[in-house]
Amino acid sequence: MRAPRILWFRRLALAGTGLAFCVVVLGAWVRLTDAGLGCPDWPGCYGHVFPAGNTHRFAQAVHEMVHRYFASGLGLIIAGLLTWALVNRRDRDQPVGAPAVLFGVVCLQGLLGMKTVTLKLEPLIVTAHLLGGLTTLALLRWLSLAQERLTLTAGELKLRPFALLGIAVLALQIFLGGWTSTNYAAVACPDLPTCQRSLWPRMDFKDAFVLWRGLGIDYEGGVLAHPARVAIQVTHRIGALVAGLTLLGLGATTAMRARRHRLKFIGVVLIMAVSAQIALGVSTVHWGVPLSIATMHNAGAAFLVLVMVTLLRALWPLDPGHDPAASRPEPHGNLAR
Repeated sequence: MRAPRILWFRRLALAGTGLAFCVVVLGAWVRLTDAGLGCPDWPGCYGHVFPAGNTHRFAQAVHEMVHRYFASGLGLIIAGLLTWALVNRRDRDQPVGAPAVLFGVVCLQGLLGMKTVTLKLEPLIVTAHLLGGLTTLALLRWLSLAQERLTLTAGELKLRPFALLGIAVLALQIFLGGWTSTNYAAVACPDLPTCQRSLWPRMDFKDAFVLWRGLGIDYEGGVLAHPARVAIQVTHRIGALVAGLTLLGLGATTAMRARRHRLKFIGVVLIMAVSAQIALGVSTVHWGVPLSIATMHNAGAAFLVLVMVTLLRALWPLDPGHDPAASRPEPHGNLAR
């Protein structure tokens, strides 16, 4: 029996999800290896599709171009998803709005990628580029999941506001993580649980969170004084504590209150993912921000996004008594199906 077209659409979205995850991790690798300006032009690199062997900063240029190749492949998949959705828009289960939004996000991502280079790693642009990448990942994961038709129990319905709070807290913490990375504040506090051997070291919050500092500044290596970087790092740690407790509570509540085994499983996975992310964060500080662990910490944030999107999709099923296509007229030729 031939699989319905919506199944192939979801399979393509799932492939895009895997590629988007790789693009996010590669983007973290580029930042952590200081390769963001490895190619000072865009979309090429020193005027070439692939950096020449005698190019200045050749290793960084290769890192940057590999990231661009993967991102270009992802863009093609997303364009394919939108085309598929438009061609099959009369199908009852085919989403159209979400693929259109996804295509708009990836176009914006391309613009932010260009501005990351031309504005010389401006922290707001680089952080927005990170958030856009994770938004792309979340939308692809959402499209890859089938929407079930069932009724939630009272206990499962009560999880909805908690889940919305969880995704909001996670988004804020990811912003803080991106702001920490793009302002080179990851090593501002080399000790735990203290910072500079103090529970509340000297910090400059006023300068730490200035979102825009103007044009013509080279931000490679960071431009903030040490007290401002300490303020960013401490804020990130406080955010990690709040986000960690919130998501652990959400995972535990989901595992205990949910009736469906799938929801219970997602709750357990969320607990494990948050615990692993906390361990990676502590390890990153303890070992002095090693490249491998710092990259895994970024991958952990992306995985948390995937888990939260999966949870949200499971908490918003279709009403089994409502068919969203019931009032939609059948196209010609479908009466004999």
